[in-house]
Amino acid sequence: MMEERKREKLETEEKQDERIKETGQAELSDNERMEDIHLISIIGEIEGHENLSNNSKTTKYDHILPSLAAIEDSKDINGVLVLLNTMGGDVEAGLAIAEMIASLSKPTVSLVLGGSHSIGVPIAVSTDYSFIVPTGTMVIHPVRMNGTVIGIPQTFEYFKLIQDRITSFVCSHCRANKETYERLMTETGILTKDVGTILVGEDAVKYGIIDEVGGIDRAIARLHEMIQKGSET
Repeated sequence: MMEERKREKLETEEKQDERIKETGQAELSDNERMEDIHLISIIGEIEGHENLSNNSKTTKYDHILPSLAAIEDSKDINGVLVLLNTMGGDVEAGLAIAEMIASLSKPTVSLVLGGSHSIGVPIAVSTDYSFIVPTGTMVIHPVRMNGTVIGIPQTFEYFKLIQDRITSFVCSHCRANKETYERLMTETGILTKDVGTILVGEDAVKYGIIDEVGGIDRAIARLHEMIQKGSET
């Protein structure tokens, strides 16, 4: 019986390791409260409809979206922890992930580690509560577009529409108002040869983008508190 349990545990760990390797996701369930937390990591560049180079570390939104749907439908998963260390990436993919996380009925917490730049900002604020480590960074700048850009009024309007969608989402999911966010986004004296703002740790909290400075211990503890509070109502 003991050998069988050891074998089952080993098989479970191997499956967990493989899942982490393939999708950056894992189940956190070996806690004293016996609460099942689903871990999602947003790492590297957020990949959209086109596959990026094999040399690039990417987060594939076609992996994340089905997982989020399964989480919402699961009776076993109690909460979601989102770890972020991303340079940004595809705007539509990033917004899709952010909207899915924001619409989950399960408690959600995000933790910004190395950084959550560009379209990573909406994902960071999409959870019910957000943390950033003291050295974590967030780069806020206007939307950019790769490829051929046609210099006509319709192109300008399209850019404005995309930017308004991002700004609206961020400001509706954090404490920063539209005026403050747009001022940070169009700052000209911080980024070399570019416009925008770099917020480090406490600054992200001061401007109302992130809720609190803290690490993985605070993030998991907060999520357990939210799960417990939800189960009591």
